[in-house]
Amino acid sequence: MAASTTVTVRVSESLKARLGLLAEKTHRTQSFLAERAISGYVERELEMMLAVEEGLEDFRNGNVVTHEDAMRQIRETIAKYES
Repeated sequence: MAASTTVTVRVSESLKARLGLLAEKTHRTQSFLAERAISGYVERELEMMLAVEEGLEDFRNGNVVTHEDAMRQIRETIAKYES
């Protein structure tokens, strides 16, 4: 098991109550559920940030397509799957 550390997070009373209910219903601890929720959020946000940075780097390097070309490719893809 990976080492763990403690983080203090302020949440609304309503969220804390809902987390407690979920913990009770799933027979998990609130800490376990909070860690999973935070982990999922962090992974999604980092993935999005890295994708945006990659897109900006492509833009800076001139690796772009025109709006017309992008729309043509989208229409062709849609038509391919409609038939």
